[in-house]
Amino acid sequence: MRVPIAGGGIGGPAAALSLHAAGIEAELFEAAAEPRPLGVGINLLPHAVRELEELGLGAGLAANAIATRELRYVNVHGQTVWAEPRGRAAGYAWPQYSIHRGTLWRLLWEEAERRLGAARMHRGRRAVAVAQDALSATIVFADGGRATGEVVVAADGIHSAIRAARHPEEGPPRWNGSVLWRATSVAPPFLDGATMIQCGHRALKFVCYPIATRPGGAQLINWIAERPVRAAAAWPREDWNRRGSLDDVLPHYASWRWEWLDVPALMARAEAVFEFPMVDRDPLPSWTEGRVTLLGDAAHPMYPIGSNGASHAILDARVLAMHLAREPSVEAALAAYEAARRPPTAAIVQANRGHGPDIVLDIAQERAPGGFADIHEVIPREELAAIAARYKRLAGFDPAELNARPSSSVR
Repeated sequence: MRVPIAGGGIGGPAAALSLHAAGIEAELFEAAAEPRPLGVGINLLPHAVRELEELGLGAGLAANAIATRELRYVNVHGQTVWAEPRGRAAGYAWPQYSIHRGTLWRLLWEEAERRLGAARMHRGRRAVAVAQDALSATIVFADGGRATGEVVVAADGIHSAIRAARHPEEGPPRWNGSVLWRATSVAPPFLDGATMIQCGHRALKFVCYPIATRPGGAQLINWIAERPVRAAAAWPREDWNRRGSLDDVLPHYASWRWEWLDVPALMARAEAVFEFPMVDRDPLPSWTEGRVTLLGDAAHPMYPIGSNGASHAILDARVLAMHLAREPSVEAALAAYEAARRPPTAAIVQANRGHGPDIVLDIAQERAPGGFADIHEVIPREELAAIAARYKRLAGFDPAELNARPSSSVR
């Protein structure tokens, strides 16, 4: 079986590696002649790390990432609303990693080149359409070229041309009126040097976590500042590489100086700032048409809440490869892939619109805007634990369930 893949972000190379590991011939086509991954961080949850380790990428991840030990939710006064262990510290059989997005992309791309061969990893080939018949499917490229196989995988992102051709009524992604400013800063470690923090509330939020350690002990810290903007209709949209300005965001965090973290000082150290509107798309009733299916952000773009975007693209890749290798026909394989992956990702899209697990910050702000002496007098411990546990189950990384789940490897 031959499977051409459109899109070379995170999901595309993960799909190429997964298919190759399952004994399926894959070939990848990336639109950019010289891909430039955004210079910010990404978080990989244990269910995605498991899949990458089973693909033989564990050593590369461990050497280039920070193993996250704690997730902490903090109000605007620097007080802890909820904290929980993460990765192996939480009982998972696999770690949770924070890593530079460009580092993860290079790891996936270079390993795919090594295993598949550089001749099967193409750049500068932008997919514009697909064609198919009863026995094959074909990617059509902007340069007039074509790539044919038994199955086509569209992993070409939130602006997927293949998805748009099938759903022309969809239009641009759905924007909620908030903008993210994303950057990395070299700074001293905060807390234990392996904690991810979520601060504030829905109307003013700040996220940060270390993604690498530099010589001398400083860390490269990824941060995201989010707030609603006025004149939303005029705001530039959906360009991950759009440079932003600290002047548009830093003043809103001027008072966020706590004993354990100085937020404005961290932001002021930014190497470069990028901005992006908070967008997703409505879940589709199906991903597959004939021998063409969607994967990653082309299938289920979601708000970057709960660290799910890249993780679920990786899960898509592994489940798709498993079913293509095991099922008796292409039709059965694609149906099994969609049945396994579409409902849970649709549920995450909807949950993230409700702020996902970060809802604890909104509850704390609503019930105790001036802060608190004891958080459990504001939000009972059982309520906080239930919110966290419910989201883990929904997103597929409940520790007991993940540790017990059979492997997606086929050989």
